[in-house]
Amino acid sequence: MEKVSASWAGQRIKRGQVEKYMDNGRDFINEGLIHSQLAAAPKEPAPQQVRDILAKSLTVKDLTPEEVAVLINVTDKGMLEEMRAAAQAIKLKIYDNRIVTFAPFYLGNYCVNRCVYCGFNNDNHDARRKVLDQEEIKKEVAVLAGKIGHKRLIVVYGEHPRNDVDYIVESLKTIYSVRVKTKNGHASIRRVNVNAPAFSIEDLKRINEAGIGTYQVFQETYHKATYARMHPADTIKGDYHWRLYCMHRAMEAGIDDVGIGVLFGLYDWRFELMSLIYHTQELEKKLGIGAHTISFPRLVPALNSMIGPDWKYLVNDEDFKKIMLIIRLAVPYTGMIITAREKASIRDEAVLMGVTQMDASSRIAIGGYSDVVVAQAENKQQFILGDTRSLDELIRDLARKGVITSFCTAGYRCGRTGKCIMDLLRSGAEGKFCKLNAILTFQEWLDDFGSEETRKVGLPLIEKEIEQVKAKNPNALEIFMDYHARIKKGERDLYL
Repeated sequence: MEKVSASWAGQRIKRGQVEKYMDNGRDFINEGLIHSQLAAAPKEPAPQQVRDILAKSLTVKDLTPEEVAVLINVTDKGMLEEMRAAAQAIKLKIYDNRIVTFAPFYLGNYCVNRCVYCGFNNDNHDARRKVLDQEEIKKEVAVLAGKIGHKRLIVVYGEHPRNDVDYIVESLKTIYSVRVKTKNGHASIRRVNVNAPAFSIEDLKRINEAGIGTYQVFQETYHKATYARMHPADTIKGDYHWRLYCMHRAMEAGIDDVGIGVLFGLYDWRFELMSLIYHTQELEKKLGIGAHTISFPRLVPALNSMIGPDWKYLVNDEDFKKIMLIIRLAVPYTGMIITAREKASIRDEAVLMGVTQMDASSRIAIGGYSDVVVAQAENKQQFILGDTRSLDELIRDLARKGVITSFCTAGYRCGRTGKCIMDLLRSGAEGKFCKLNAILTFQEWLDDFGSEETRKVGLPLIEKEIEQVKAKNPNALEIFMDYHARIKKGERDLYL
């Protein structure tokens, strides 16, 4: 890879924008405390203790780290099933029976960092590097919006001068500018979330002004020694605290919704899960708003990764399912994202564990959506995907389970973000909006993009959902039915 000037890298980290948030020079990840809390939890918690914790979750209250530590130790199959039932009940109470879909859109894989588990590692000379220009971005978006039917993207950038903040802002404007003609009008991307490096407050303000949804930065691992082992100290990402406090800076920059996450498999999943809880509680304490979404990617194969199949912290399927359950129970109101890193069978189960967002038709090679080659190319991707179902296939599979697919982006455009959305989620009020908008956007997608096989499953589900609206939300029925009729006649992008 090409050399990057030391001055460019040296200007990235602004120490004052870390220290201002610390408590007397200390960060909020107290490793000794976390290990002691894990050790103090009963090895096999009593059923009543677990049920008391579940009852608290069902009232949409955050769990304490000590309570999370108790749930981590549950192994009894009967109690795990009760945890699963509680997680599903919470999800239905707050988000109803819907899944929000999106597509990952990788714009560049140049990166100055050398994360040992990542295919974009700067030392990985077998990787084929590329950054999309603006015309190539338009071509990709035309496929995403005009052929597949996506309305929401998560755009992903490496850390490099070629795809720095100027490029990010320009690419966001380009994505929003694309309108693609369809059989019933035009399609476009309505909301773009961003997964990018840890930026300064000044750069984050510029990104926010471009009109983003959620800003994601994952800590990867909260364990300091492991973090140092995975991210060389002479790289930007090697600065643990610069990354740890990125969400503080994002909120100060005016970004309402932030997404945190861990790459499970780098260190002990129990410690990482506890740390995620501490992170969202820290944001509540210092900024007044917790994490809008929590992601839990699991380590998967990547080209020339230094972590092999014998790495002792790899997470098995059963522990991974427990992680999902506990996140839903611990932070009941927070969105949960599972990606196509996971195989289809795991993602299908995740629908019943409180997950709220999934990607589909995912291509993570640079330029992958407009590329006619459908096979995964290890030298073009950050990692290998486990679930390669198309959006149409995923929607059909979900509909057969009675789950409606939502393409709603109304919350962002109506100002239901930040503290507003969190309060609405905690109270259950947002679910009413979500159900109405889910039906409207699902009808729109089925009419514009759905295969006949998927329409045969999806349209009866819509009728069932409408009957629920009539029974549970009669005050909104008149305007909802008017919007629904107008969408069926060809109008688009109507929302409440």
